[in-house]
Order: sequence, then C-alpha cells, then structure tokens
Amino acid sequence: MKLPLGARDRPRLGLAAFTRRILLRGVFALLVIATLALVLALLQDEKERSYANYQRGFHRTQAELMARLRHPAGLLALLNPAAGGGGPALHPLLLPYAAIDFDDQNKAQQAVEMAGCSVRYPDGSSVCVAIGSNPYAGGFVYLVGSFRAADLVPRERGMLDLDAVHRAQVTLAMRGETWRWIAPFERLGGTRSPLVRGRLTGFVDTGAPTLPSHARPVRDFRGWLWQAGACAEGEPQPGCVRNTFFSIRLPVQAFSEALFGDQRPVWPPADLDRIEVRMQVLGPGSDEPLFDTAAPGASPPPSLQDLRKALLPGETLSIRKLGAKDTRPLVLHGRDESAEPSSPLITRLVRQLPVKGTTGLVEARELLATPAGRYEVLLTGDARGIERGLSAVATRMSWYVGAMLGAIVLAWLVIELGLIRRITVLTRRAAAVSHNVQQDARGGERIGQLDVSDLRGRDELGILAGGLADLLQRVKDDVQREQLRARQERDMLQAVGHEILSPLQSLMVLHPDPDDPARRYVQRMQHAVRVLYGQASPSEALAAADLSLAPLDLDEFLRHVADNAAFAGIAGVQYAALGRPVVVRADGFSLEDVFTHLLRNADRHRTAGTPIAIGLSVADGQALVRIHNQGPPIAPQLLDKVFDYGVSDAAPDGSGGRRGQGLFVARTYLAKMGGSIRAANEDGGVAMELALPLGA
Repeated sequence: MKLPLGARDRPRLGLAAFTRRILLRGVFALLVIATLALVLALLQDEKERSYANYQRGFHRTQAELMARLRHPAGLLALLNPAAGGGGPALHPLLLPYAAIDFDDQNKAQQAVEMAGCSVRYPDGSSVCVAIGSNPYAGGFVYLVGSFRAADLVPRERGMLDLDAVHRAQVTLAMRGETWRWIAPFERLGGTRSPLVRGRLTGFVDTGAPTLPSHARPVRDFRGWLWQAGACAEGEPQPGCVRNTFFSIRLPVQAFSEALFGDQRPVWPPADLDRIEVRMQVLGPGSDEPLFDTAAPGASPPPSLQDLRKALLPGETLSIRKLGAKDTRPLVLHGRDESAEPSSPLITRLVRQLPVKGTTGLVEARELLATPAGRYEVLLTGDARGIERGLSAVATRMSWYVGAMLGAIVLAWLVIELGLIRRITVLTRRAAAVSHNVQQDARGGERIGQLDVSDLRGRDELGILAGGLADLLQRVKDDVQREQLRARQERDMLQAVGHEILSPLQSLMVLHPDPDDPARRYVQRMQHAVRVLYGQASPSEALAAADLSLAPLDLDEFLRHVADNAAFAGIAGVQYAALGRPVVVRADGFSLEDVFTHLLRNADRHRTAGTPIAIGLSVADGQALVRIHNQGPPIAPQLLDKVFDYGVSDAAPDGSGGRRGQGLFVARTYLAKMGGSIRAANEDGGVAMELALPLGA
C-alpha cells in the first residue's frame, strides 16, 4: 500500500539509510565478479599449461614419428603410400628389403613380420604380397603367409589328378595380361616327422581338374609349404587343424625383360598399385578354398594414414620425396576436434586470453634415407589448435558456471524481494512518521494517513512492521481524541467570547465620548475578544488575526502611551518626544497591545523606583523604538527564545507563574505590520528594540 502523502511530506533519505542495501547488493555483485574472474583465471591457466605441454610434447611426437618411419613397418608404409586393403585382388607392396629369403621359413616369416606387410583375415590367416626394393634381386612377386588346415595330402610324382591333393591357385594380372598357376603340394622328407615340409610345384593353370600328360613345372615358380606338428587349438589329436606357413615366388615376365633391356629399369614400377594378385588354397575333393586372399573382412597392413593418430589437433606432417619431379608431398593433418560443439563467444574469449612467451607455431624438419630414395619429413604444429579443444571443454563447463551464476542471482532476488524491499518500504514509512511528527501542527493529521499494516507477517520483519502499525494506530487514536478536545475547546471559547461581548457592548453605551480613555480600553477589550473568537488557542488566534493597517504618527502615539501608562498601573514611564511626526503604517489597537505587553514586562523586571525610558529615532527608512529598564539581565541562552510562545518571562527566581505569551504577542503583531523586535542586555538592564517601516 502506497503512502497517500505528497512528496514534500516524505523526507529524502541520505546514503546512510541505504548502507545495508548497498552492502548486500555489492556482496552479490562481487560474488558474481569473483565467479567470472575465477573462470577466466582457470581458463587462462589451463591455456598456458596446454601451450607449455604442447611445446614439450611436440618434440616427443617428432621423435616417435621418426622412429616409426625408420622402422621397417614405417618404411613399408612410406614406400607404399597408396597401399590398399584386402579384396578380390591384392596389390604388391614395395619392401624395405632387397628381397625375401623365401626358401627359409624363419627368415621369410621374420621379414614379413618386421615389415608388417601382411593382410590379416578374421579366421587368423594372413598373406604378404610384395616385391623387393632391388630390381635385380627382387624382380619377382612374393607371397608369404599362413593359414590353418588339417593334415596335408601331398601329390605323388606323376599324379595328374589334382583334386585329391592340397594345391594352391595363384593369379597375376598386370599391364593387360593375366597369368595363372596351380601348385600342388609335394612333401619332402619322411612321414614320421611331426613337422611337415614340402614344395609347391607350379604349373600353368589351364582350368582343367587334371594336368596334361605333357605338363612341365614352371622353372622360375618357387613355393614352399610348412605345417606345424602341434594342433592350433586344444590337445594334439588325429586330424586336428594345424598352422600352415607358405612362401611363394612368382616370376614376372615384365620385370625380367626390364632387367635385360638397354636402359636401367624404373624401380619401383609406376604401376605397382595396378598389379593384381589373388591366391587360393584348395583341399582334396572340395571346391571350397581353405584360404582365399579375396575373403571378406581382411585387415590391411599399416599405412601412413595411421600416423594421424599420433598427431595432435593443429599438427601437420608433410612427407616429400627429394629429387622426384611433379611429386606432391603427402600431407597428414592431426585429428580434428572441431566436430565437438563449442560456443563462438567462448571460442573468441579463449583466443583473447594472453599466453606469455610463445606464439604457438613450431616446426621440425628431418631427412629420412630409404632404399627407394631420400624423403624430407616436415612436422609443423600450431598450439592454437588447442584453443578449439579448450573451447569445447569450456562450453561444456559453461552450463555449470551458468547454473552457479543463476543460483547467485536467484538468491539475490529472493533476498531483494522478500527482505530488502520490505525493509526499504518500512524504512521510508518510518522516516515519514518521524518527519511528520517533527513538522508543524498538521503533522498529527498526516500521521493518520500513514499505514504499514500491509507489511505484517510472521517473520521478524513482519512482527516489527506489526508493532509499528499498532503504534501508529495508537497515535491515530490520540490524534483523533486531541482533535475532538480542540473542537470542544473552540466551542467553549466561542461561547465565552459571545458572553463577554454582550457586557462590553453595554459598557460602550456607558462611555459614549470618543475622548474618554475608558471607552478606548473597552474598544481594546472588544478587539481582543474578536481576535480570540472562534480560535482554539491563543497562538492560533494571533497567527490567524487580520490587522487593519493605516498611517499612524508614532511620535504622537508614544506620547499618548506614556501619558496613559499610569491608568494601566505602570508608573514612571518616560518618553522624550521627537517633536515631529514619524508616520508608520500600523494597526493602532494591536500596536497599543504590543507596547502594553512590553511595558508590563519591563515593569515586572525593573529595579524598584527606576523609570522605564522610551526613545524614538529614524534611520534607514525605519522608525526605531527603544524601551529600556534597569534590572537583572536576560540569560544569554534565552535572548533569542523569550519571544517564543510558552517561554516564561518570570523573574529569575522563578516567581510570577507567567505563561510566556506577552512577548510572543508583541513579536507576532509587529511581524504582521512588517516590523521586528529584539532583546539586548544594555546599560545595567534590558532594552527592547522595535523597528517599523516608515509609511506615507
């Protein structure tokens, strides 16, 4: 509920009245600022740590990449940047070795494992299709791998039907031509040895299930087969599946012709990725292959693309072969984390955070020698790529920060609306109560318009507001009773005034002569009664009285006052007439009351037997009257207060019992006539100095 008072009735509160409110809001504002500052400090610290860690990790990444590239598996990937996976046909890979010693199982197996050139299949089988790095020693295609099979059934010498034995079918397609071979297994050594070893004798595959009677083995086709004595799984038992290792060298006519040409052969062949090789291993009496390089689900050998896993965001690996013309470098980029959502605002904020002592850009360059030539390896890094990852993390954490700030704001709103706002309203209304109590006489009426009952409640503030509301209600009741008493007093004064005027009117009839001093005193009594008539108190009556101002000869008036003072019981009044008219505008009756009160006051306080002197002078457009009496001085602290209503003008010993009304009447009447009065302790007594403006 709003106060129905005007703006002038509600005081303007100073800053001190809002100290607690400002302090509380400041605390919440600082809490919000501290939370944001903490987040920024953590982000900046994390960014600096990330930059420092990146600088240290960059060189470790470089060393790891170069170690992987110098390893045979890394060299294999470097020499075969376009290597593919398994499929209907495999493409030969360029080995980092001159050739494979395919006649020795251990050496061949170690070579393919070191190089990592094997294509692996879900059933555990594998195959490496490769050529050597030396055109003279490696002008062949090698197939080295393993599969699982039961006891191998060998071909006996002179046997033409191959469906009853284990055999391998190999197909080679390149440069528009296709070669097919079928190689049955021929066992070497005794049958008592647990390790089965044999040869794969290659014949030209005509597609028939039997060999022609005149078929002869292909001279440059070489193949070996080794089967382990132990079972691949479980306890040894007859007919169990065993690991079987094979090693085959295929003759390539194009490679052989290039060796004996007029020019040095181009090595590795430019069309290496277009050469297709397929191999199948068939068992006796079955068309289902035990092993097929075209089987689905094959895992390709390592490639340069695998190096991307070692690169951090913002890092780039560039590999260029030196001396090669029109060869574009292979460029690998670190994993991109930009797919993780991040706020553009947070990203810009993270980028603006300063990092000391680094620009974020680093690079390292090394040369790598391989059998196929020298390669330049350039690793460049941009630590600013960390900003994207940091922005993504900050975006995820921003929800928690937002929730924390929301909780702070919610707590502030609850306190602001539920407590501080009510305290503010109560403070303003309490200040209005104090202000109106200390104002003029109408303050009591305005207090009756104040209301704080809407702030009642069960909490501490509601109880305080309820106490203030009860106190205001008590004050309202007292004001109403005082107003009722004032009306009753006014009615009584009106009745008394009416009763007094009737006998005074009769006295006027008894003194019809205008020059009769008694008639003049009766007129003054009538004037006084009319002034008081209808008023609630003397102070209100005097303040509301209307005076009739007219030109008045102050010199003649003072002479008349001095001559008639004895009739009022004041003896020894002396006035030194000025001898010329001093005209002022004044109300004769009211001015006579002024001097009567002043003379009575001087008579009460003068030393017995001393006169009361009245003097008149003119200065600065004013008539100055001085009334002086011999006697005790006025206390200095009362000189400015003796003219206030209710300040007693009793003797210093406390006698007299006066109400302090006479000097108040004098000052009030003089003010209405444009004059003033002051008191001073002078010449062994007290002087009252009056000033009235001169008038025409």
